Amino acid sequence: MRCSNATSPGDHGAEPSLCGPPAPGAAAADAQAPELGTALPLLSPGAFTVHDAPLLQGVASEAQWMADTAASGHAQAHLWSAPASLVVPRSYEQLARWAEACTASAAAGWPVQVRSSGGGVVPQGPGVLNLSLTWPSASATPQDTDAIYRALCDRLAAAFAHCGVHVVPQGVEGSFCDGRFNLAFEGCKLVGTAQSWRRMGHTPVVLAHAVILIDCDTQALTARANAFEAAAGSNRRYRGDALTTLAEAWTLAHAGAPAPGALSRQWATALAAALAPAL
Repeated sequence: MRCSNATSPGDHGAEPSLCGPPAPGAAAADAQAPELGTALPLLSPGAFTVHDAPLLQGVASEAQWMADTAASGHAQAHLWSAPASLVVPRSYEQLARWAEACTASAAAGWPVQVRSSGGGVVPQGPGVLNLSLTWPSASATPQDTDAIYRALCDRLAAAFAHCGVHVVPQGVEGSFCDGRFNLAFEGCKLVGTAQSWRRMGHTPVVLAHAVILIDCDTQALTARANAFEAAAGSNRRYRGDALTTLAEAWTLAHAGAPAPGALSRQWATALAAALAPAL
């Protein structure tokens, strides 16, 4: 699979999926672990949790983790998946046929959840992982967001490099929820990122989120996103060939060899190691 290296047209609203400037040049032939950024805080032992069972209410779970971080004062990270569903920003509630689109999507087996961060529609389901990082902040007003995105991308890229897959931050025209801090493999979107800054009681908390396409059906996810956009009266449309998965990238990076069955778990282990020195 080869995708265009087009950049994103811009940011997605005040609660961003702020994805920063595209990385110049094409992906290198040999994956090398990047330097890790320093904008994220330090995870304590046991603060990285992998949820084996899909979470039915991922948005609510993230709100609870933010509340837990506010109460404890400690950063935490969660790696999780969700059943087939769509997650959209609150701005979608203004679409002309929002209620009808939600009803139709739920009837088709794709219930809709509303999140606090910006961006666009994000399909969830088998083969899609989510990373949620939360930590207390001095302010509920977004600050140094680009530095946080770069540090998050650094850590994710280090985990991919462990699997021999070289990714770069860039916009990918035609991908759902496109932004400047996607991670792309050979021009195809593999990861999307977002941030949410909220005051939980008296404590400001930051949520940094990443959606990782591990071994999902990118065409089916894109079709579902397009169906929802059309039903809601939006003119946004996406292309399935703008996306790739870790399994596809691994095969391309390893001379056509099939991806190992334990690739998802191997990548999760590498991610935990990449997050340990920072957050």
